[in-house]
Amino acid sequence: MEKIKFTKGELKKQRDSLIQYNRYLPTLQLKKQQLQMEILKQSRVLDLKERELVIFQNTLMVWAKIFNDASVSLNDYIKIDKVLTGIKNIAGVDLPVFTRVDFILSEYDLFAEPLWVDFGIEALEKLISAREELKVVKKSIDILRQELRVTTQRVNLFEKVKIPDSENAIRLIKIYIGDQMANAVGRSKAAKKKIENYMETEAFV
Repeated sequence: MEKIKFTKGELKKQRDSLIQYNRYLPTLQLKKQQLQMEILKQSRVLDLKERELVIFQNTLMVWAKIFNDASVSLNDYIKIDKVLTGIKNIAGVDLPVFTRVDFILSEYDLFAEPLWVDFGIEALEKLISAREELKVVKKSIDILRQELRVTTQRVNLFEKVKIPDSENAIRLIKIYIGDQMANAVGRSKAAKKKIENYMETEAFV
């Protein structure tokens, strides 16, 4: 707790701060809840996409064994041009959203290459797109978790430090000012009593 001044000005300052903390805290708590819900939602999406990718990869493995041709490499025909993403805002946080992958396709002789090359290129596009989508989802989750850590720290700061400190400061200042007022009243009464005694003494002279 910071050193406080036992003055009426400090009392007002602490009261104003407490009002601000209590006003801001619900917003932080709401943001924390929204982030937690979005992390849960994104984690479910990630789990679903990962399972779909495993199933697709297993299907391709079976297909690759049937149409295996060591002389053909699909990587020679297809390359990633760019991964396109959008943005969505959750609780004030900008998150990347997967849109699609653009590919650069090389031309090839339809008559010279095996018949399965067309299917292979299409399958590889789907596989690459699925992997890139997973990367984007994981990145979103990482961003959300980092923001949640920061928000949780702020909530704890307000709940466990700022608000209790201000409340305690207000209590101590009020006690101090109350004591000072009581002492002032006591001194005033004592001074008045002395004056009265003096006046009474002078009256008998």
